[in-house]
Amino acid sequence: MSDGLIRAGSVSDGIANSVAHASGSDLPRVAFFTGNYTDIVDGVALTSIRQVEYLLRQNVPVRVYAPTSSKPALTSIATPVDVPSLRIPTMPYRVAFGLTPGIREDVRRFAPTVVHLATPDLLGWNALNWATRRKIPVVTTFHTHFASYLKHYGLGFLEPAVWRVFRLFYRRCAEVYVACQSMADELRRNGLDANFVINPFGVDQAHFSPAKRSDEWRAAHGFVPADVVVAFVGRLVWEKGLKVWAETIRKLTADGVPHKALVIGEGPAGAGFRKLAPTATFTGRLTGAELGVAFASADVFFFPSASETFGCVTVEALASGLACVVADATGSRDIIRAGVDGLLCPPTDVPAFAAAVAGLIRDPAARHRLRASAPTRAAEFQWEAVLATMLTRFRYVGGG
Repeated sequence: MSDGLIRAGSVSDGIANSVAHASGSDLPRVAFFTGNYTDIVDGVALTSIRQVEYLLRQNVPVRVYAPTSSKPALTSIATPVDVPSLRIPTMPYRVAFGLTPGIREDVRRFAPTVVHLATPDLLGWNALNWATRRKIPVVTTFHTHFASYLKHYGLGFLEPAVWRVFRLFYRRCAEVYVACQSMADELRRNGLDANFVINPFGVDQAHFSPAKRSDEWRAAHGFVPADVVVAFVGRLVWEKGLKVWAETIRKLTADGVPHKALVIGEGPAGAGFRKLAPTATFTGRLTGAELGVAFASADVFFFPSASETFGCVTVEALASGLACVVADATGSRDIIRAGVDGLLCPPTDVPAFAAAVAGLIRDPAARHRLRASAPTRAAEFQWEAVLATMLTRFRYVGGG
């Protein structure tokens, strides 16, 4: 390809021939290292569990190495090997110390043919060094745009250092899986010389569908049929654009635009966010069938986050039949085609966001047009296809 990238379901002839040859070989043995597997509900954990469980269903030997706690927030059919770690003060996350002699021996006995790293933390660096010395190929999924988070916590001055760490880490990996073209482009602009493979995430259309819409659910949360419900769904952390969301909702109210605000999710910024958006209905974290019902029971999905590496919640909103207004930033711009599937606005531009949301509220025809096309766009993102491509890449890199 002209840009040197491999895309899911669209590999070059040379790679395709190699993959076809590998498909007849033994399955890879995957050592999977992550800083959070079942402890905290976030995008990395949910995607990692889905990846691991898919591999296991395909009879691929997988061993997960991650910090664990006595009260995990998630469950998985794979029981991780506990990596010594320390809880970060004021945060729910743990910092893994790396590979102890016991962990190293466990990995050696497992004898992986490919090592997968979820994050470039101390555990990831240790595993990278361990595998490199043994000439075991290392692959990684770029889940989290850490560099974009720093400004939300007054640490923007550290961004150059984070990019230096990224450049050192990712260039040593055989393949770096990114969920969208714009993320690969941004990484390249910041000097990351790596072998990027474009492999989007997917959506579970059994859980997310317009058919899940419920008047009973709306009524139970104080919404009448005529209300236009503007929803945020996601982990409540400042890097998701919570301040911009709250300011936009306040502007809609000040401008006399009729709406009802809905927030689905929880997180460390929850208390502060509630103060910024006192008129919103907060449901807390929802999962499974109830999350699908809540999604479909809204009308507009408003997601101003500019820190996404993809944006699974945006695809879930599309699958649920919502009109979407999102930031014109990495991830989101690869999902939403402006004016076709939703609307894109410049990140942090509150007047632009308010105008876009207000336009959809005041123009039911425009809103319904986007809602009607949304599920068709979401259908292009299928987990089974994404995960099958991941296994194909693992077989190519680390098959027998």
